[in-house]
Amino acid sequence: MEFRRIRDLREDHDKSQKAMADYLHLHRNVYHRYESGEREAPSWVVIKLAEYYNVSTDYVFGLTDNPSRK
Repeated sequence: MEFRRIRDLREDHDKSQKAMADYLHLHRNVYHRYESGEREAPSWVVIKLAEYYNVSTDYVFGLTDNPSRK
């Protein structure tokens, strides 16, 4: 699921929710809702996260377990 992948990526890169929210120009509570699955992350957030972590959007969405960008 997308929200678990977002959390895992953040934790794997030793980033805080606040740091990622700041990067995305969001309030931390909004970012927290994306990670917890309370709100669906809009496509622009998924794209920005994929760029930040240098992974494919399919990986962020949980459509593949291969993080490589094609």
